Amino acid sequence: MNNAMHTTAVKKHAPVRLVSTKDMSRSEWLEIRKQGIGASDAAAAIGISPYQSRLELWMIKTGRMQQDLTSQQDEDSPMFWGNILEPIVAEHYSRKTGLKVRRVNSVLQHPDEDKAWMLANLDYAVVGSNDVQILECKTAGEFGARLWKDGVPEYYQCQVQHQLAITGKQVADVAVLICGQEFRIYRIHRDDELIEQLIELEREFWHFVETDTPPPADGSDSADKALRLLYPADNGITLDLSADEDSNQAFTELLRIREEASRLTEQESLLKQQLQTRMGDASKAKLTVGSISWKKSKDSVVLDTQALLKAQPALMQQFPLVRPGSRRFLIHSNSLDG
Repeated sequence: MNNAMHTTAVKKHAPVRLVSTKDMSRSEWLEIRKQGIGASDAAAAIGISPYQSRLELWMIKTGRMQQDLTSQQDEDSPMFWGNILEPIVAEHYSRKTGLKVRRVNSVLQHPDEDKAWMLANLDYAVVGSNDVQILECKTAGEFGARLWKDGVPEYYQCQVQHQLAITGKQVADVAVLICGQEFRIYRIHRDDELIEQLIELEREFWHFVETDTPPPADGSDSADKALRLLYPADNGITLDLSADEDSNQAFTELLRIREEASRLTEQESLLKQQLQTRMGDASKAKLTVGSISWKKSKDSVVLDTQALLKAQPALMQQFPLVRPGSRRFLIHSNSLDG
């Protein structure tokens, strides 16, 4: 693409600068993000995020659930170190490529009125290059490194295509620092066909938000957490679902899977015990297809709260801690009950 054509394309699709983030607090920024789907929300919105379900994201966007900010301050969190290392990754990218980058201190919005719910916060813009216009900085620890084995993970590619859709740009680089010592740069080109599919799936999710309709659960831990927050207490009513074909089919399948899982759990325990018996006092065992470690953990000292309360019962009144109850999901088969 020549310079004239490139300039025309960018002007035609120039994003709206919704609000400056230069002096914005984290909580204010999160409130702005509730107005639409950000680039980092995109994977969750279309149901491919390994960390967040559509249901949990819907809970956040509708104000039913607060986004967890504890990992931002937790030094054991990958997110904490990602924020710390982001400018270092950007600086090394510039040194390695010779390209200048600058921060984009704004929340960007898609210029089309029917896509105004599409928002983005770019890490950096690449300055003065016709080859690449956006820089996304990432870090990956020991656990996350495996997700980069075959290149940029799908959920990050989704994030970048969302950014390209909003900005009208053509190319983005993803710079990633893996395990603090391996630096890689991946180039992602605009894929209009993928962007079209992405927009339709995001539009479907945003319709759930606008109509205050929860999206279907997906079986993830994230969806389980969201459901517990969405329906924290029961009302004592017995709901008759005997005429609901879908619910009866799901219940029958659940009974079958529970029975199969119970059988497999027993089989797993038997096989484990056979191997433990064979190992005896040994710490490790080698096999043709793997190995086993069976070691004693170190002794630890903990407070015997029962003995303490027995000796000083007044402490319960002085330092009470109420643990909220939770709903238990129990199933009963009529064939077994009968």
